[in-house]
Amino acid sequence: MRQSAGCLGVRTSGPGLNEITREVRDWAESKGMARGLLTLFCRHTSASLIIQENAAPDVRADLIDFFKRLVPEDGKLYRHDDEGPDDMPAHIRAALTQTQLSIPIESGRLMLGTWQGVYLFEHRHQPQMREVALHLIGE
Repeated sequence: MRQSAGCLGVRTSGPGLNEITREVRDWAESKGMARGLLTLFCRHTSASLIIQENAAPDVRADLIDFFKRLVPEDGKLYRHDDEGPDDMPAHIRAALTQTQLSIPIESGRLMLGTWQGVYLFEHRHQPQMREVALHLIGE
């Protein structure tokens, strides 16, 4: 059994879904393991990770709109606003999604479905530099 760990930097430009499938795939394939399990971990409390449809852009737009309705940016609703009115809503949106993903590797490839992509879901308005920790265990 072998292991490999690394970190992927993701620059965001504000709220939205940033596809990182290619970068994750390239990193995993460069490790030369035929089978295993890849774990991704978002090292932030106001961004998250999701696996989602990567063919129809309307899916991503609808998800963003849904989260805006579900967790509104209304200063009257939250106590925590240390970094602005989007601060607490970003934390809630991250709590409702995921900070960790696991993806099986088989024949040296990510076992994603035909229309699945890996995304960093940015919940803050200002551009950010995000980090996703990667850990692959396999053979």
